[in-house]
Amino acid sequence: MTTLAPASAKPTPSAPTAPTLEWVNKLVSFDTTSRNSNRPMIQAMADELAARGLSPVVLPNPEGTKANLFATIPARDGSVTGGIMLAGHTDVVPVDGQDWASEPFSPEIREGKLYGRGTTDMKAFSGAVLGVLPEFLSRPLLEPLHLAWTYDEEVGCHGAVALVRELDAWGIRPRLCFVGEPTSMRAVSAHKSSQLYRVTVSGLAAHSSMTPAGVNAIEYAARSIAFIRSLADDYRISGPFDESFVVPYTTANVGVVSGGAAVNTVAEKCEFEFEFRTIPCDDPKSFISRIEDQIAILRAEMQLENAAADICMTPLGAVPGLSPQGTRAALELAQALTGNDAEETVVYATEAGIFQRAGIDAVVCGPGSMEQGHTANEYIELTQIAACEEFLHNLAVHLSTTERNEQR
Repeated sequence: MTTLAPASAKPTPSAPTAPTLEWVNKLVSFDTTSRNSNRPMIQAMADELAARGLSPVVLPNPEGTKANLFATIPARDGSVTGGIMLAGHTDVVPVDGQDWASEPFSPEIREGKLYGRGTTDMKAFSGAVLGVLPEFLSRPLLEPLHLAWTYDEEVGCHGAVALVRELDAWGIRPRLCFVGEPTSMRAVSAHKSSQLYRVTVSGLAAHSSMTPAGVNAIEYAARSIAFIRSLADDYRISGPFDESFVVPYTTANVGVVSGGAAVNTVAEKCEFEFEFRTIPCDDPKSFISRIEDQIAILRAEMQLENAAADICMTPLGAVPGLSPQGTRAALELAQALTGNDAEETVVYATEAGIFQRAGIDAVVCGPGSMEQGHTANEYIELTQIAACEEFLHNLAVHLSTTERNEQR
C-alpha cells in the first residue's frame, strides 16, 4: 500500500511567481520550430542548471543541430537511481500562414493570458520547472529528481527515443515520469499511438494520348489512399472501441499528396504521407501489415505494366500509445499532488508512451489546454501556470517528507 503526501490545502495563486513567468517568457522567445535548431534554448537551460550547482548533460543528435538536455538532483544519500522524472519537449509547430494578433515569439500578456507560440505546448511547464528549481535544490530529497528536455517531439518524438537509449546506457531508470503536456493539470493515463509513413510511387511518363505506354503514379497512389480510407472506415464501423476516448476507435488520415507534371502527361512520380492513431488495445502492426499487403499487390500490378515501376512505403515516425495498465503509481501521485482524482485520456500522442515502453511508469499532466496548442494566437491562462507551480511545490514537499511509506 502506498501512502502519498496530500496536495496542499491552501488556495492556488491566481498568477505565477516572477521567476517562473520570466523563464516562460524567455523560453517562448526562442524560435524552436522543429525545422530549426533548439541548441540556443538548450544552452540557456543548461547554463541555469549549471549555475545552480547541477551537472547538466547536453546530448546532441547525430547531426549536431539539435540536442536533448538531462540533469539529476541526487537524493540526500547521493543516489541517482530510480526517482521521479519531469519531462518536456523543446520544439514547437510552425506559425506559417497563421494570423497572429501579436508576434508569436515575443510573449505578451493580455487579460490574464500569456500569448505566444509554445506557451501551452509546452514551454509553460518547462518554465515552471526552472522557476521552482531552487525549492527542489533546497530540500533533502528522499529519492532523486530527474529533469529531461527533448528535441523533435512534434515530428516523431525522435529526441525521446534517443534519450531512452542514453538512460539505458547509463543504467538510469526513473521510477516515475510526469510528462508536462497540456492537460489543464489533470492526470492523463492513456493516449493513442501515432504512426507516420510516406508512400512513394514511381511510374513511367508518357504523353496522355499514349496512356498504355506509361504507368500512372497518381492513379496507383490514389488506389493506395482509397484503401487506407477503407481501413479507417472499417475501424470506425466495426471497432475495436474504447469509449474513454473522445474518438473511441483507431483513425487514419492522408495529409499530404504531391505528384504529376502536366495534365497531358502520364504522371511519373507521386508521393503522399499518412498517419494512423490506434487506441491502446489495438496493435499498430495489424493496421500497417494490411497496408503493406495492399502495397505489394499494387506493386505487382504496376510491374506488369513496366518492370521498372515501383511503390514503396517508408516510416517517418512511430510514437507508441500510453496504456492505462501497469503499476499506476504515477497516476496516483499525480492525482494526490493536484488534489484532483480525475483520470483522463487524450487522442494526441506524447512522449509518455516511449517512457512507458522503457519501463518507466508515466503519466501526462501539465498546464494549459491542447485546444490552444498549434493554433494562431496560442495562449495559456496565467492561473494554469500558477497551478503547475503548485503541483511542483507539492512534489517538492512529497519528495522530502520523511513520513512517506512507499513500496519501491
